[in-house]
Amino acid sequence: MTDLKVEVDPGEVGFDAKRLDRIEEHFRNYVLDGRLAGWLVTVGRDGKLVYVASHGKRDMEAGLPVQSDTIWRIYSMTKPITSLAAMMLWEEGRFDLNDPVDAYIPSFRNGHVYTGGSADHFETTPVHQPIRIWNLLSHTSGLSYGGQTDHPVDHGYQRAQKAATDAGKTDLEAMVDVWASQPLLFEPGTHWFYSRATDVVGRLVEVVSGQPLDTFFAERILEPLGMTDTAFSVPDDKTDRLASLYVPDPDSRKAVPAPDVRSTRISDFPSGGGGLFGTAGDYHRFCRLLLGGGEVDGVRLVSPKTIRMMASNHLPGGVDIESMALEGVSETSRAGMGFGLGFSIVLNPARTKVSGSRGEFGWGGAASTVFWVDPRERITAGFFTQLRPSNTWPIRPRLHQLIYQALVEPGR
Repeated sequence: MTDLKVEVDPGEVGFDAKRLDRIEEHFRNYVLDGRLAGWLVTVGRDGKLVYVASHGKRDMEAGLPVQSDTIWRIYSMTKPITSLAAMMLWEEGRFDLNDPVDAYIPSFRNGHVYTGGSADHFETTPVHQPIRIWNLLSHTSGLSYGGQTDHPVDHGYQRAQKAATDAGKTDLEAMVDVWASQPLLFEPGTHWFYSRATDVVGRLVEVVSGQPLDTFFAERILEPLGMTDTAFSVPDDKTDRLASLYVPDPDSRKAVPAPDVRSTRISDFPSGGGGLFGTAGDYHRFCRLLLGGGEVDGVRLVSPKTIRMMASNHLPGGVDIESMALEGVSETSRAGMGFGLGFSIVLNPARTKVSGSRGEFGWGGAASTVFWVDPRERITAGFFTQLRPSNTWPIRPRLHQLIYQALVEPGR
């Protein structure tokens, strides 16, 4: 486990300590009025922790407090790790970003795009261009999540997934084949839509590396980085550290236990799109790797050029997500935000209406977690809690405001 403690005086790295305390003052109220069970926040600059705070309970029913070694469901904050895994293989010359996905996963051959009809009878047309690997990494593939909307394709996903599960086909390879069997929502590269694409990237990692995704993660990323509490499940000897999962009560809006309050596995298969558990300390180490251009404490996983490639806007024409997005769920705001290979990218802070920097990149998770890396200010930040859905409260913009208002020496 990565230790969580302040490593440098805020004033030495351009932060006002009293202003940083506003973070705890603000989010403490979320616990006092019952909106959150508990939370933990980290802020770093130049790779060193400048602020760590927590409040509340990791398990309200048991009265257990949030601690530095609390294990959280990070859900879609898994996506950047999966994307990094793919780019490690890309650096080895195993594939090109323009390669068709069907060259590695044959079930994507002969793809069709939805044009009308119902889930009982789709009307489709053949794709003009196949899904390419960069489409998966940038969420421009035409795939769906199968539950975000009332669209017939989403109903088709749900029906096909249930049939596969009933037949006992719940491994990653089988589920990817299920998603590939459904029509695409749009021609690849023409829209942005949050989807199962990163789970397909996880399968790509398996095919190209010849290893199960969880094994690749452990051997090539998590163990080298010392992220010893990050995995696709929580072992028995660590379950006492697991934070419970909460949802807002429909009437009071206070946090109440979710049906899967103590689940120790998110998915039947290693979900590269949202299956990891981990500690704030482990994820801070991953953020340090990103800020460090692919290297932390002498361990290099990718080159600085690869990190810059991932953190560049890959949306066609350099537009923002809002310009390309279909209606659906996202873990970030859309105006002024582009998307790279695994991260959202701040293109225009003024359009986002949130404090930050051009070039800042990051993502969030379904249980209201979030992280970002700001190369311009050399800041890393992470917020950990366990409340679904992630848009219940405006945690993410508030956290941005509170961190950047404490930065009194920007651009050092």
